[in-house]
Amino acid sequence: MSERTLSHSIDRFPIAGSFTISRGSRTEIVVVSVTISEGGLQGRGECVPYARYGESTDSVIDQINAVTEALCAGMSRQELQSAMPAGAARNAVDCALWDLECKSSGRTAAEIAGLPRLTSGTTAYTLSLGTPDSMFDAARTNAHRPLLKVKLGGDGDADRIRAVRDGAPDSRIIVDANESWRADIYEINMDACAKAGVVLVEQPLPASDDSVLSELPRPITVCADESLHTRADLPRLRPLYDAINIKLDKAGGLTEALLLQQDARAQGFKIMIGCMLGTSLAMAPAMLIAQDADVIDLDGPLLLAQDRDNALAYEDGLIMPPTPALWG
Repeated sequence: MSERTLSHSIDRFPIAGSFTISRGSRTEIVVVSVTISEGGLQGRGECVPYARYGESTDSVIDQINAVTEALCAGMSRQELQSAMPAGAARNAVDCALWDLECKSSGRTAAEIAGLPRLTSGTTAYTLSLGTPDSMFDAARTNAHRPLLKVKLGGDGDADRIRAVRDGAPDSRIIVDANESWRADIYEINMDACAKAGVVLVEQPLPASDDSVLSELPRPITVCADESLHTRADLPRLRPLYDAINIKLDKAGGLTEALLLQQDARAQGFKIMIGCMLGTSLAMAPAMLIAQDADVIDLDGPLLLAQDRDNALAYEDGLIMPPTPALWG
């Protein structure tokens, strides 16, 4: 067997302008990239450490370092699932192992997963949180896009929703509150969403307080994001949500994400495939989940001023499958 090596790096990519959600603004993304090499071939993965889940670049690198010896000794993807907890670190390693397996076997990731050849899909384009006037302007600028995702912030969201609809009268709209709503404003904001023709509301309440959703009306599909990580969460969420947002950084990689999607479908959930703000390398594995998703939100690279080489192609609201030069 050829010697296997693992390397990692912290990489920064500038955002085009700034990106604002209810938890703050930023002008660049910081990712951890993993490369696993064997037999002259390389597999790559990327993750975005997320402070909301107690992650940092240091904590992610510490987790990767803790399993590097075992990985270099030949640890498999299946063994990885119990060797590392779900989260960003495992995602980067898992996706690198997928990519290495593709390069070594000459098969695509879709073939390895037992899926048909990957096809394109319509992805959402995200509008940052702002004033109603600024969000109207952003919506008008992007009114040609078929699907817009609107970041919300709690109080004043009804005005923001109306402004976006006025700016983009023909686009399908989904909204993401990022846990910023409270029970006392839930119905006001939900009513504004219904009047604006919003088709999905993502994580309206804090994950710690979402049990009240069992008692609140859901006239629009309500999707769990921060409340959902792995398959273990599904039974608790079934009475509260209609859909789940699968993100590879939360699930801990493509291996778990595929199983999560399968189990969620069996339990009656709609599926959204989402992302942290990452490069094309992070979006590429998520395209396998996108093949059977009701909503695709893989626009991370569109929001960057600079992407990786061999980047994903986006055309007229569509995201195209990756080439092997990028991943898979």
